[in-house]
Amino acid sequence: MKVGTAIAKILKMEGIDCATCFPSNPLFDFCAEEGIRLVLFRNENVAAQAADGFTRASFGKRHGVLLVQAGPGLEVALPGIRQAASDNIPVLVLPSTEAIYRITTFPYYDAASVFQPLVKYSETLYFPQRTMEIFRRAFTYLKMGKQGPALIALPKEVINADLPDELFTYRPVKTFKPSGDPALVKEAITMLRSAKNPLIRAGQGVLMSEGWDSLRELAEWLQIPVTTTLNGKSAFPENHPLYVGCGARGHTGGAKHFYNKADLVFAVGSSCTTDPYIFTIPPGKKLIQLTINEQDINKDYPVDLGIIGDARIVLGQLVEEAKKQTGGKGGAKNNALVEEIKAVNGEWMKKWLPKLTSNEVPIHPHRVYWDLMKTLDRKETIVTADAGTPRDALSAFWESLIPGGFINYGKDHMLGAGMGLAMGAKLARPDKTVIHIGGDAAFGQAGMDWETAVREKIAIINVVLNNGKMSGTHKMFPGAVGKYHINSLSGNYSKIAEGMGSDAERVEKPEDIVPAVQRAQKLVNSGKPVLLEFVTRVEDEEPV
Repeated sequence: MKVGTAIAKILKMEGIDCATCFPSNPLFDFCAEEGIRLVLFRNENVAAQAADGFTRASFGKRHGVLLVQAGPGLEVALPGIRQAASDNIPVLVLPSTEAIYRITTFPYYDAASVFQPLVKYSETLYFPQRTMEIFRRAFTYLKMGKQGPALIALPKEVINADLPDELFTYRPVKTFKPSGDPALVKEAITMLRSAKNPLIRAGQGVLMSEGWDSLRELAEWLQIPVTTTLNGKSAFPENHPLYVGCGARGHTGGAKHFYNKADLVFAVGSSCTTDPYIFTIPPGKKLIQLTINEQDINKDYPVDLGIIGDARIVLGQLVEEAKKQTGGKGGAKNNALVEEIKAVNGEWMKKWLPKLTSNEVPIHPHRVYWDLMKTLDRKETIVTADAGTPRDALSAFWESLIPGGFINYGKDHMLGAGMGLAMGAKLARPDKTVIHIGGDAAFGQAGMDWETAVREKIAIINVVLNNGKMSGTHKMFPGAVGKYHINSLSGNYSKIAEGMGSDAERVEKPEDIVPAVQRAQKLVNSGKPVLLEFVTRVEDEEPV
């Protein structure tokens, strides 16, 4: 068989049934022969973001695959690949290369070497007989330990070379997850029970390990309040009486209050990275950190107790140890704590509710968020919020009810990423309503790929908030804005969407928001993507 056939068969054996792409790549025909759906995007970067969203929506159990060409194709995809790497998302990137004898000749370059410091695993397939070894290694790194992208560069002459059938011995990689040291698990529960005001900080590791049930059981058993990180949002039910809010750049009053009050923070599945988009743990707190990656321990914060292990497995151990230490008598509702959470967030909400329910024209953007949340069935909905003010606001305001109901991202990201993430999420979870919420500047970064959603029948709701401005820019650069208007944008995005063959609607009055969303829901239920453009006012105040 051809090496390309072997690779396509390996992908199929590993559960890959879909790949995002932009021509050209020597694997295209081989994938088609194996029945792997190829989804053509207009831009390699958005294709990379869709592979990322596919993986996140699958909690890393199914891997997005990106197929692009050597040189410019891979270079355009770099932001999306780097974003996945910074958030530890295990996507598989399979670019072509120049001819082997030209790979190191300027202006060409060795892609695997260039990307090596940017991803978890990077290698070039130079010899047909190494196909099994390299792909076995790649899928091992995708599935185990600290997650992150794997890149295998594919020279065309190798892909089209012959591989003797007897050398095709590939078997799908089995996953092995580490448990925590029992002594450290015991000590962690002792510390949590001894603390006066513990706080659980739930990160993305809870989602990727599918550890949300054990997290909830632990919090309820010990009656500990829970906050989530930017990427961990939706790891804990946000209507739960112990949930204090998301601790991102955009955060609730409860998140800030309980971080300040805590004497002990238990970070679960969190890298504890200091970043402008993640709430900083105040100084003077004891810190327990549960992570799959030993390099997270003591990275940005001094750690009093570190546990290395899979979040779901270790959370299960912690629950059993908590029951043991309490003699099976935990879980009694702490009414005072519940009332404190309710009171703090209630007082915080008093400030924002007038904006969330505003009848202003142009429409207040927070009214759009509020009406979307009240109209959509959040138990059947996945939300992606684009970079900037939508993500800041929705991190605080949107109440997620199911694991993975809100896909957040940060650290190393780009404007416009949310639309690709949403399209990938819909490819992975076609049973869910998927909605992307972004601004007009975000649409400018990725908007041409709305045609991909139309052509490929990726039925998502794409919300564009059109205020004609880049929010916040006038405060950061008043001189440049005053002289050169560097914050001003223009466009009618519903007409652009219609030009791409999409259903679209432009909404200018707040009373028309809910009916428009209801019509959009019917359209996506019938298999059609729809763009909703809301003409909004500029809002300078966000919950940050």
